[in-house]
Amino acid sequence: MMSSMVLQLFGLAFVASVLHAKHEFSTHLVTSPHVPVVEIGTNFTATCVIVNTVEVTADSLYWNLSESSVVPEKNYIKINESALAVTILISGEESEWLFCSCKKNSPYVSLNKSKFIHGIYLKKAYPPRRVENLSCVAEQDGKLVSGFLNCKWDAVGGQTEDVKTQYTVMVQHESGTYRSTPTLLNKTMVDLGFFPHFMHFDVWVVADNLLGTVESEHLKQDANEFVKTDPPSKVTAFPEELFPNCLLIKWEHPIEDVRIKLTYQIRYCQSGSHTWSYIPLGDTDKVITSFRLQNLQPNSAYVIQMRCRNREGNSGPWSNWSANETKTTPEDRPRSKPDLWQLSGGDHGEEVQIICKDPKHANGRITSFGLILYNKNGPLEQEIIPADQNQNSSESRVTVLKKISLADKQFVRVCVNANNSKGTSPEACLILVRSSEKTTVEKLKVWTQEGQMFVEWKRPNNTAVSEYVVEWARHGKTDWQRENKTTTRTAIKGSLEKFVRYNVSVYVIQSGRVWKLVHKEAYLEQGAPEQGPTINKSYPAYDNAHLVWDEIPLDKRRGFITNYNISYRKENEAPKSIRVAANNTSYTLTELLGNTKYEVWISASTVAGSKNSNPHSFTTLRYAPGTIEGIVVGVSLGFLFFVLMALLLCFLKKDVLKENFWPQIPNPGESTIGNWSPDYPPKEETPKENCVSGVSVLDVGVCEVKLGFEEDKTSLSLKKGKYLSEEHSSGIGGSSCMSSPRQSVSDSDEGPDLADSTASTVQYSSVVASSGYKGQTPSSHSQHSIFSRSESTQPLLDSEEHPDVSLQEGCRQVQPPPRPSLFTGAENQNSMESDDFRLLGVEQHDFCPLREDTELTTGPDSLSADTESGAVSSYMPQLGGYRPQ
Repeated sequence: MMSSMVLQLFGLAFVASVLHAKHEFSTHLVTSPHVPVVEIGTNFTATCVIVNTVEVTADSLYWNLSESSVVPEKNYIKINESALAVTILISGEESEWLFCSCKKNSPYVSLNKSKFIHGIYLKKAYPPRRVENLSCVAEQDGKLVSGFLNCKWDAVGGQTEDVKTQYTVMVQHESGTYRSTPTLLNKTMVDLGFFPHFMHFDVWVVADNLLGTVESEHLKQDANEFVKTDPPSKVTAFPEELFPNCLLIKWEHPIEDVRIKLTYQIRYCQSGSHTWSYIPLGDTDKVITSFRLQNLQPNSAYVIQMRCRNREGNSGPWSNWSANETKTTPEDRPRSKPDLWQLSGGDHGEEVQIICKDPKHANGRITSFGLILYNKNGPLEQEIIPADQNQNSSESRVTVLKKISLADKQFVRVCVNANNSKGTSPEACLILVRSSEKTTVEKLKVWTQEGQMFVEWKRPNNTAVSEYVVEWARHGKTDWQRENKTTTRTAIKGSLEKFVRYNVSVYVIQSGRVWKLVHKEAYLEQGAPEQGPTINKSYPAYDNAHLVWDEIPLDKRRGFITNYNISYRKENEAPKSIRVAANNTSYTLTELLGNTKYEVWISASTVAGSKNSNPHSFTTLRYAPGTIEGIVVGVSLGFLFFVLMALLLCFLKKDVLKENFWPQIPNPGESTIGNWSPDYPPKEETPKENCVSGVSVLDVGVCEVKLGFEEDKTSLSLKKGKYLSEEHSSGIGGSSCMSSPRQSVSDSDEGPDLADSTASTVQYSSVVASSGYKGQTPSSHSQHSIFSRSESTQPLLDSEEHPDVSLQEGCRQVQPPPRPSLFTGAENQNSMESDDFRLLGVEQHDFCPLREDTELTTGPDSLSADTESGAVSSYMPQLGGYRPQ
């Protein structure tokens, strides 16, 4: 290292002397050495010298890489006051600068930075390495070998972007040395002009860059060992009927033997298989053009391929494999038994379906099966059943043979053989037993891994097992495989499909008898359901709705349903979700609003995804169940209660109702007021034929009665007398509007009861004196005054107040303005009993209207008068008529 530094110092001194001779000097720092490339992974030493200035010393110098990374001072070596060296490790593949710079000594000194910096550009590179695995090939071109030698190798070591390694292939033989064009790749081609057969080749690769040159190992071989010929041509296989397990192969040489002698390799496999079988090289290491393949399966298709290479030295590249040649071996009689199996049916396994697959080594197309049934006494029946010719694959073809009933049999032994065009196979037998005994297995497991389905079970205890049968069924298709008695774990070898549910079962075969163990459902691979559930019914109520949906069909599920998710929502609202177990097909949504439309959909989920159903809409009821019935019943009960209360009230208040709606009205027809007189008692008279019965009630006030009475007093002939005495008073004095009614004292024979009954009535009477009819002088006996008395509560009529009104009008009912009636009582106003009239001093009689020729009678004698005489007798104001005599 010291020697190199000394050399660098001499160099720098020379440079400094040259620069000193110049008048102008651009920098005060000089660095060395300036090499074209540095090797990655090595140490590099550089020196910086101060020239043509005394402003700075070596202590003021420092080193940095690419103006960013300062080199630590521990890597510095101070040579003298004007020289500073540094040693760094070259790392990384990118090239960079190594700068020497000067520190600022004093704040009072200002240095020109451009004159106090100098650098070395470090171009990094890897040294060239020997290439490995050199190989060269001269390919066949038509009937000759090409004159181009193609070589390739594996490069060793790295390369940088700034320094690349070039490779050159060198070929040397007796005729001279040939080289390829330098390349940066790991392969190239050497032009030999023509290919020199039977010469010795020496081949190597030279790798070089700025750091040096290196050669690979030399490849020294015979020229023909570099030749790669075409594969054998016209490879053909021929089946031979006498040898059903053989195929004869023939081919042609790809190149003339005078140029190169070849050896061949043959391989074959059954069609559809990727496992090849190879013929030993020693059997084909000779000049031949045919070969016989043996120990093949009869009636089986085989794929055959061939290749060749230089036979001398058993080295050199192989040719490519020839095209596939496929041929089928001839048929032979079946060498193995048919695969016999059963499918149980019925409630107690009383019906058994016998099925079978073709023998594993059918050696031909099976055309029929021979079926023989045995019992303890010998053969029961024998039958030839044609094989199912619609299926293509003989190994997986399943033929349904016969359905056997065990209802009346203890056991049946079934034997089946298979037939083809060359012969019959050995028999396969199975014992069918009608028994309730079962052998159970524990811990049956089914799982999938790397595209295969595995089954594991535990061997039954105390059972002599002959073999196991693993069965898998889907959509009515059943397949099975047999396993050795020592096997408790296996992979299903049949063709399984994804997203299909299989029912996997394990059976024990014991001395020909079949015992079912257990079964389990499984998928080779699960996916999201192909379709969602179907909502077929919805039963909306007021605040809930019951949903019923159909399960997804088994072939559409594509996996085990883990749960259902019910989503529902009202219009313009976020949906709500409810998780439902997978074993449910109905659910009741609660806490809904009445008279509201909802949209609902159901998603079915598996471990791989979910699928929604089509949306379904329903509207909840306006009223809850029983609401309308409750309203109707409530209203009906309320109405019935009201009616009952009204009836009860009417019953309790019947007297008040009768008094207000049906007041008691006396019957004027039974009154005797028309003939009543103190001197002449009333007479009983027979009603006339033309009289009508009835009473018309007129509401007349008491004051009107008095008024009428005042007007009538002017016509009285007697104003004083015994009729006005206290003893025979009719109570006129008590008829004043302002006076109170008083009891009438009468000498009539009505008795004291009448006085009591009329104590509260309005008593009034009229005394009418007759002056004769039209100025005539009446007789002396007829000159008596008529005293008319009424004890009725009925007020006076207008006819009493106005006696000059025509009699015909007086016969009519005159309805005054409505006034309170003086009649009281609870009897019907249209009908009054005669006893009530007698209490009033009036007897019930028939009345009729007064006509012009009516004869009026006063007292004991009768008086004839017409309407113009003005003689009036016994006028009854409340009756509207006169009593005829």
